[in-house]
Amino acid sequence: MFYVKEKLTETVEISVEINDENVYCTCPCCGCEVNVDLSELLSDGVSDLYGTSVYCKECSETLTRKLWRE
Repeated sequence: MFYVKEKLTETVEISVEINDENVYCTCPCCGCEVNVDLSELLSDGVSDLYGTSVYCKECSETLTRKLWRE
């Protein structure tokens, strides 16, 4: 099990299990919150958490349309 842990105060600490339902990022285009399945995202064996961005559905579709027009 992977989890994140954050010390809130000297006496309070929180840890949360990471799963396919509680990982999120911010769309780099519009800033909306995007749910991320880490197993799918990292399945290519090349991606990493630091160099990867996930776009929301709307921005992804817009960028794809722009690429196809070029």
